[in-house]
Amino acid sequence: MSTDVAAQNFEEPDFEQQIIELLVHAGSARSSALMALQQAKEGNFQQAEVLMKESREAARAAHIIQTKLIGLDEGCGKLPINLITVHAQDHLMNAMVIQDLANNMIDLYQRLPAPECQTV
Repeated sequence: MSTDVAAQNFEEPDFEQQIIELLVHAGSARSSALMALQQAKEGNFQQAEVLMKESREAARAAHIIQTKLIGLDEGCGKLPINLITVHAQDHLMNAMVIQDLANNMIDLYQRLPAPECQTV
């Protein structure tokens, strides 16, 4: 089946479900990255890495959905764009930015002396 036919057969409820799944995965990626950052701030670097791994997995799941939808649309406006679609895209892009920043900040936290070594 060509993508043109596939896009035409992409039923509205299925499209909405895909967008909701993209939104959920993107939100999970964002939340996990922020929790990882908090764990690193507290010196729990192993837990921070576990959470960053969860964040990457959730972002990958969202990206798979995004890629599928982009392929069906072919940049031609074949799929409807609404506020929830834009919101889902916004969540995914924010999650990716937060992941990048969290990775860098976790690296910086690891370079700091351990909290028990710091003087008050």
